[in-house]
Amino acid sequence: MNEIREVDRFKCKVVSVIKNLAWKGVTVEEVDTKGRVYFGRVNGEIEINPGDIFYLGIKPIYEIEDKTMTVTLYDAEDKKLDWTLV
Repeated sequence: MNEIREVDRFKCKVVSVIKNLAWKGVTVEEVDTKGRVYFGRVNGEIEINPGDIFYLGIKPIYEIEDKTMTVTLYDAEDKKLDWTLV
């Protein structure tokens, strides 16, 4: 099995967008595995719609409260939009 590296990116599709005052809550689905991740603090000024394609970066970490990976949401220009622990 290949080890996941911090520079690896996985294509994902936006499933839903919740607009708050300053932030957007964005749920994405990884294209191959259909696994979903929710990001709760994406900048509200960025245009994001269901069906848009973005990328996930995954970095293994030492376990923190049952979490083992940092997952980061990136746009097509590799700009970091938000991150979460899973």
